[in-house]
Amino acid sequence: MRVLGIETSCDETAASVVALDSSSAPQIMSPKILSNVVLSQIEEHAAFGGVVPEIAARAHVEALDGIIEAALADSGVELADIDAIAATAGPGLVGGLIVGLMTAKAIAAAAKKPLIAINHLEGHALTARLTDGLDFPYLLLLVSGGHTQIVAVRGVGDYQRWATTIDDALGEAFDKTAKMLGLPYPGGPNVEKAAASGDATRFAFPRPMKGSVQPDFSFSGLKTAVRQAATAIAPLSDQDVADICASFQAAVADALGDRVSRALTRFRQQFPAKTEPALVVAGGVAANRRIKATLQALCEQAGFSFVAPPLKLCTDNAAMIAWAGIERLRAGISGENAADFVPRSRWPLDSVSAPMVGSGRRGAKA
Repeated sequence: MRVLGIETSCDETAASVVALDSSSAPQIMSPKILSNVVLSQIEEHAAFGGVVPEIAARAHVEALDGIIEAALADSGVELADIDAIAATAGPGLVGGLIVGLMTAKAIAAAAKKPLIAINHLEGHALTARLTDGLDFPYLLLLVSGGHTQIVAVRGVGDYQRWATTIDDALGEAFDKTAKMLGLPYPGGPNVEKAAASGDATRFAFPRPMKGSVQPDFSFSGLKTAVRQAATAIAPLSDQDVADICASFQAAVADALGDRVSRALTRFRQQFPAKTEPALVVAGGVAANRRIKATLQALCEQAGFSFVAPPLKLCTDNAAMIAWAGIERLRAGISGENAADFVPRSRWPLDSVSAPMVGSGRRGAKA
């Protein structure tokens, strides 16, 4: 089984071919990433300190055909030998989603191949099965520029959201903190770099939601505290910036640790038969070493395995989309008629969970 994946939900243009040995027993998976081509748009957006949707959409239009050709060439597989096309159909920036999904529809129609519309979050949720062969159920912490969620992954198409952010996503908080401090985009890696030489105890930033019975996240107040601290001591020296970054990162790690520890306890209670529980961490923020160390320590204490796919598969990529397509094909739940599917800027992975505070009439962003 070979699936071509296409990903254009934000500022990466990506295509990948993933294969699964059809001779394997149903309970044994032996997937192979035959190609995974990703073109980042960081340079195009750096001057603006964040992703500009119109620029992203135009860049996808210009690059996508060549990226798909490169993915097919790298895989050594002809389009005629592809079994299905899987494309991200949401959530994300609608302009980019339109480019990717319409391209996928055209290829599928011309090549007479099935088309599968994939929820971008499902790609992240299932990546650990591609990289580590993880069995259901397991716990997922998704921390990226647009999403901060804890999800119980019970099966393909079977997800239960236990927590999400009530305001900013964690990656967004990193980016905005970096911008306030004059650090370049993307914010996450540059905040972490500056924090390495900083004093994490200098600023007593709040730990949002820590100790709260409500399981969700909040980062808006922390971001405000950073701005107030920076304004109070302006102009900032390099050491001031380093200390603020270190203190901010420590607050984030503590807040995440508190939220995740509650989820680990709940997972034990809800899935008592799971003898080897696992916490999977995905999304670009998962690359942060302070956060990763905090979560690893939590898992060791709670008797959970800690699973973090390689960074290139944690950030946006098309291999996870192709794999989600394979998972859906194997499970016989390819979903709605993708030929008529309309891209969705908001598409909850768990459609049953109630929208969060401030999410607007259309419901939560994710």
